[in-house]
Amino acid sequence: MASVPGDELSELSDRQDPRLLRALDMVAPGSALREGIDNIVLSRTGGLIVAGDPDDISFLFSHGIKLEIDYSPALLYQVAKMDGAIILNAEATKILSANVHLMPDPTILSTETGTRHRTAERVSKQTDALVIAISERREVVSLYVEGAKYILEDIPVVLAKANQALATLDKYRARLDRVSSRLTALEFEGGGVLYDVLAVLQRAELVTRMAVEVERYIIELGTEGRLIEMQLEETMDGVAADKTALVRDYSVEDTEANLDSVLTGLAQLAHQDVLDFGRLAEMLGYDRKMNTLDFPVAPRGYRALGRIPRLPRLVVQTIIHEFGGLEEILAASDADLEAVEGVGPTRAKEIREGLRRLQEVDLVDRYLQS
Repeated sequence: MASVPGDELSELSDRQDPRLLRALDMVAPGSALREGIDNIVLSRTGGLIVAGDPDDISFLFSHGIKLEIDYSPALLYQVAKMDGAIILNAEATKILSANVHLMPDPTILSTETGTRHRTAERVSKQTDALVIAISERREVVSLYVEGAKYILEDIPVVLAKANQALATLDKYRARLDRVSSRLTALEFEGGGVLYDVLAVLQRAELVTRMAVEVERYIIELGTEGRLIEMQLEETMDGVAADKTALVRDYSVEDTEANLDSVLTGLAQLAHQDVLDFGRLAEMLGYDRKMNTLDFPVAPRGYRALGRIPRLPRLVVQTIIHEFGGLEEILAASDADLEAVEGVGPTRAKEIREGLRRLQEVDLVDRYLQS
């Protein structure tokens, strides 16, 4: 998994199919299983490999040679010379059996035409095992997970796709930064409307979805994807945290339960719904039919205060609950800020300086973008 910091890593992980990711991780370049598969591909012998709990898949076995030996790429290559399937444990650390004839339910629908791939698809539908079919003639490696098929591509092809996705992600992030800077300026000026909020929310969600695509390529690339991983980490810095703060700032209801509901619902939206501002407004608790260009909104202050270094989240929440919104926080005197529990004179000064710097940085950013 990519080492994207904190909230970003958590959100990317939550949005991906864990079984497919685990399968891709097991066969990624640099892994022992991938080395064995590559040896079989180069030898053009073909093969059928099943990795799973033997107690759950043994009912499909007919005949075969029981081995119970530690896995190694060389041994996998040798036993692949025999007919039949190779059975590995779920972690692919042991070769349990070889030359096994698999007998899945023949009534299970299969879209494959070749005997080996048809058997692989049916076994994956009938069990929780990862099934790998290696074509003898076409040198194609197919993964089957719960009936879903995923074809492994050559490293240069995956790298090209990853770089293309990363370039798209960079464009999405640049657009997100522009609309986010505009919203920040409007927050300090007190002139924001719901349309500006939804533009940032939409762009943040599109950035996250593109990052999920890049993350999957990184996992498939294994040791070859380290540079892509570093670029993804830099590009996604702060996106999840800022999106969370945005939802807390502008949702009609400011509760943890509502925050979780909005973020979960946003992740599950169809792509066309993400592009629909009415649907996004509805998720924040507004009437989806309202004119978002004419509806004024004011932030509670989570985005602004969240950008001040070393300011704990609990203190941020206390300040917002005390004053009610960013406008009231900006208008508060030093004495008012110092009186808030957990603030005090030093932290009050840091808050004042932090908000002032945020306004100055925003002005510079807008000047450079104009």
